[in-house]
Amino acid sequence: MYRRSFAFVAALAAVLVLVPAALAARVHVRVEGKTQTIFGSTEPTLNVKANALDALDAASLAGEFYYHVAPTAFGPYVDQIGRYPALPGSPNGWVFKVNGIVPPVGADQVTVKDGDTVLWYWATFTGAAGPLTLEVETSSVRGKRCFFATGRNDAGRASRVRGVVFTLNSRRVGSRSGVLCTRLGRYAVRVAKAGAIRSRTYSGR
Repeated sequence: MYRRSFAFVAALAAVLVLVPAALAARVHVRVEGKTQTIFGSTEPTLNVKANALDALDAASLAGEFYYHVAPTAFGPYVDQIGRYPALPGSPNGWVFKVNGIVPPVGADQVTVKDGDTVLWYWATFTGAAGPLTLEVETSSVRGKRCFFATGRNDAGRASRVRGVVFTLNSRRVGSRSGVLCTRLGRYAVRVAKAGAIRSRTYSGR
């Protein structure tokens, strides 16, 4: 009887240990700071407990960077990541997107699922809308590899962006058209533009 009870308790403990891991979602996470990427330029996949705030916490553990959450009447508010706090009264601060869209609720209220992408970034507002978040699109055109700069607004709507700077395998290349074509091959590519949030690193052929 003692052996049976011990085996049951051990099995139950194992289940309790495995349940939290099973409930975690596998989520792509990136944190873009005011002047540089803080975590995950390639948007690595992390185990995230439940929501977009948990995604920031998972990134903080993986990247060993500081962040602070302030309690407010509307719920927890991320008022600092890395060295840059959101100053009281300033319109600028830390914002997040899930799958390219700024949710209308707090990060603790946005549940994430496997395959989602969570982006936290420092936003400088010049009006009601936040800055565009940049993306790199690619295709093969007449035997060349072409990269296209796209900007996504708060609602997740994408549009072509001109006057950008591509970083192509560590080489910076300006493009007035927002398009860069080169010979076929394997590349690591990012795109940046003043006033917009830099893209993730595209890596591939």
